[in-house]
Amino acid sequence: MEKIVIINGPNLNLLGRRETSIYGTQDFESYFMELQESYRKTDFTYYQTNHEGVIIDKLQKYGFVKSCGIILNAAGYTHTSIAIMDCMKAIEAPVVEVHISNIHEREAYRHHSYVAEAADHQVIGKGLVGYREAIEYLLAK
Repeated sequence: MEKIVIINGPNLNLLGRRETSIYGTQDFESYFMELQESYRKTDFTYYQTNHEGVIIDKLQKYGFVKSCGIILNAAGYTHTSIAIMDCMKAIEAPVVEVHISNIHEREAYRHHSYVAEAADHQVIGKGLVGYREAIEYLLAK
């Protein structure tokens, strides 16, 4: 992969302040800078949005770019969005689903992931380090 796009969904802009016992105390912007420093040869793009349609727009924009991989943390849309799943099925770029917390150990309504049905790989419950695992997976493709 020459390019990796990270798309974070709703409320992930509150990392570091939101439910720190679950999500930790680091904000994603500072973590993203660490990722860029660690993987200097990789072209990264990062988006965070609270809007489902914007996630779909970004998946469509980058989903047909050669040598591009996508890391998606759809957050709450993971459990509700058939539209995101359908978009993922339509694009060509590999998509890795990431969740900071272990969705299978949380509330029952979080156990099902529509995103997983279309993802190439899934990283769950490893905190922010899960993004590194997703990057390594994409770089190995």
